[in-house]
Amino acid sequence: MKLGILETGAPPDGVRERFGDYPSMFRKLFGEQAYDYATYDVAAGALPGTADACQAYVVTGSSAGVYDALPWIAPLSDFLRAAKGEVPLVGVCFGHQIMAQAFGGQVIKSPKGWGVGLHRYRLGEARPWIDADEPIAVPASHQDQVVALPPGATVIGGNDFCPIGMLDYGASRAISIQLHPEFEPAYAKALIENRRGSRYTDLEADRAVMSYEQPDDRLRVGGWLKGFLAQATSGRV
Repeated sequence: MKLGILETGAPPDGVRERFGDYPSMFRKLFGEQAYDYATYDVAAGALPGTADACQAYVVTGSSAGVYDALPWIAPLSDFLRAAKGEVPLVGVCFGHQIMAQAFGGQVIKSPKGWGVGLHRYRLGEARPWIDADEPIAVPASHQDQVVALPPGATVIGGNDFCPIGMLDYGASRAISIQLHPEFEPAYAKALIENRRGSRYTDLEADRAVMSYEQPDDRLRVGGWLKGFLAQATSGRV
């Protein structure tokens, strides 16, 4: 399967050199040989010519906000609306937010502040690509949140801090998650240290780093995303 990675941002300087870019993180999560990958630097103005240029798409994270006046936000939103229901879509963090906004939901900079560190989500309704309904612990790094559901979307995961943390768009063959299964703990901790004193206080940074002493479920969730893509492209979702 040809999987398009819609790259909407990049790790900060000083971290990217050690851990690579977001497309490389997804290739590592899914497996380098799992798909025929095609990467589109959306933030630089690159998008597929048509939705059927790939059999499915993943939208990455970004430091941008979906409400920012950036020249690439509207074209990406238009592309996602055109692709919805035509090919499977997966959104992660910013990808979760831009899909929700493009499809009629609302995203804001949350007054709750930053969600950073290993976050635990409760799961709701079962899905054929989810192995069990046990809670998941996956890296988080976000201040923006989806606060109003798009039409036709169902919440299937979240917590008290981020109630709309995972969405399923049903027959439209699209899912999204606010968490970052592609973030290895070493990268997540390096990102926190890069932002210590600017985005996070020392106390917030210390707590977030300490959270990675616990085991995580990022590979389990990565398997869910692969399972969804397999079932969605075969028409079994």
